[in-house]
Amino acid sequence: MLKKIAESIITNKNILEKREIEPIIQFIENNSFKSERIFSDIGEDSASIKNNNQIYTLVTTDRIKTSFVENFPFGAGFSAILVGVDDIYACGGKPIAVSVIISFKDKLIGQKLIEGICEGSKRFHVPIIRGHTNIKDYYELSSAMIGEVNSENYISSKNAQYQDDIILAVDFDGKIGKANDMYWDTTTFKSSEIILKKRASMNLIAETHLAHSSQDISNAGIFGTIIQLTNYSKTGAKINVNNIKIPPKLIEANYNLIKFSQMFLTTSFILTSSKKSSQDIIDIFRNHAMQACCIGEITKERILTISDNQKEIKVKDL
Repeated sequence: MLKKIAESIITNKNILEKREIEPIIQFIENNSFKSERIFSDIGEDSASIKNNNQIYTLVTTDRIKTSFVENFPFGAGFSAILVGVDDIYACGGKPIAVSVIISFKDKLIGQKLIEGICEGSKRFHVPIIRGHTNIKDYYELSSAMIGEVNSENYISSKNAQYQDDIILAVDFDGKIGKANDMYWDTTTFKSSEIILKKRASMNLIAETHLAHSSQDISNAGIFGTIIQLTNYSKTGAKINVNNIKIPPKLIEANYNLIKFSQMFLTTSFILTSSKKSSQDIIDIFRNHAMQACCIGEITKERILTISDNQKEIKVKDL
């Protein structure tokens, strides 16, 4: 099983796609204008801009795949809000507004798309303040979310430290997505009060300065997110796959660890912390109706290693 997990990580197309854009990111970092007002930028879930009042303005952007827009426009619109919201919470912040870019050819698809965006706006309490709309040529959906966080509470994706515990937090109360069986839906059927309370766990962790680094789990899945975080932090990771728990509903649907680890897990985060703080983080998540546990440790050697208590495999250089 351990070898099959390693193979699934190496061949995961979403992980490979993220590696392919690294030269583009590097070029932009090396050739774009720099400002002292920018505290953190490319590589973070949300970039942060310094203000004069100890509050950082957070900015994140996302694009939704065209096939998702065409085939499931309501869900795509909802997701355009969701993905930005979780990028903001992953840094310990709170979203305050969103801008969207919408393009569509078919009016019915366009209407469903807009309905999904508005539903996401209401569910996550994020006003839509600006946008751009094209109703003639093609399908496109992108969003830019802004938020804020106290400068002392900002959690970076680049600050994982040697011997940190790696904590996986997942909302087990979900269902398999209608559009994609690799999507763990934990939001569309819940009230604003419930979904915002779960995300408030990240605000409390930020305010108590318990975590060194954090990222929400993207479409690259659990291991892809860990790879991103360790790349940004210039570290490695050793993961005990036996510690990764699967939601009971997915076990009933015959999902194994390989398939679960590749899912886009909404309301889910990877964090790193000192060993003395990890249990406090786990307790906070549990008090917010989230499942959390330590699944591994940050290493100096820039390699992803997986183990099952009996043997281990060095999966790839990071």
